[in-house]
Amino acid sequence: MAHAKNHDYHILPPSIWPFLGAVGGFVMLFGAVLWMKADPPFIFLIGLALVLYVMYGWWTDVVHEARVGDHTPVVRIGLRYGFILFIMSEVMFFSAWFWTFFKHALYPMGPMSPLQDGVWPPEGIQTFDPWHLPLINTLILLCSGAAVTWAHHALVHENNRKDVVNGLALAVVLGAIFTFFQAYEYSHAGFGFAGNIYGASFFMATGFHGAHVIIGTIFLFVCMLRAMKGDFTPEQHVGFEAAAWYWHFVDVVWLFLFAAIYIWGG
Repeated sequence: MAHAKNHDYHILPPSIWPFLGAVGGFVMLFGAVLWMKADPPFIFLIGLALVLYVMYGWWTDVVHEARVGDHTPVVRIGLRYGFILFIMSEVMFFSAWFWTFFKHALYPMGPMSPLQDGVWPPEGIQTFDPWHLPLINTLILLCSGAAVTWAHHALVHENNRKDVVNGLALAVVLGAIFTFFQAYEYSHAGFGFAGNIYGASFFMATGFHGAHVIIGTIFLFVCMLRAMKGDFTPEQHVGFEAAAWYWHFVDVVWLFLFAAIYIWGG
C-alpha cells in the first residue's frame, strides 16, 4: 500500500484545537485586563470557557489516540518528555515567588525605604502558627501523595484495578480536604493581599499552589474515571503517570512553602 505506516511515530492530522486555544487564550487575557480596569468580567469568562472547551476536546482526542493504538512506545516517550518539560517550567514559575519572598525577608524595607532597613514580618502582621493548620495540611498532602503512589504500584506491578480506583479516590478526597482547609485558613488571615509585601508574597505563592492543587485534584479525578472504564494498562498509562508526577510536584512545592514561608519566614 502506498500510504502504509512503516514507522512508530504518530503523524497528527490537521486540527482546529491549536488555533482555538490561541484565540481563547487571547480573549481570556484581554478580558482579564478589562476586568482589572473595573469592567464586567464577561469577555474573560468567554475566553475561559473557550479554553476549557479546547482542553476537553483536545485531551479527548489524545485519549482516543491511545485507545486505537496510536501511542506506540516511541510516542509515549515523547509524551513523557513533554510533560517533564512542562513540570520544569512550573518549577521556574514557583521560583519567582520564592525569589520575591526571600528577597523581602532578607532585605526588608523600612519606613524610609530603601534608605532604612525594616523588620520581617512587617510590623502589624500576625502570621500563622505553622504547627497547627499548616502542619495538618502538610500531612494531608503527603498522605494524598502516598495514595497516588499506592494506586500507581497497584496498576504497574499488580494490575489491580480496584486498588487503583481506591487509591485515586483517596487522593482526590484528601486533595479536596486540603483545598477546604486552605480556604478556611485564608478566611482567618490576620493580613490582606494589598498594602503590604508580606501579604502579597504569601497569597501569591500559596494561592498559586492552591490553584495547582485544584487542577491536580481534577487531573486525578479524571484518571479515576478512566481507570473505572478500564483505560489504563500496566504497559500503557501515560495519562495516569503524568497525573502522578504532577501531584508529587505539588507535594514537593508545598514542603518548600511550608518550610520557607510558614516556618522560616514567619
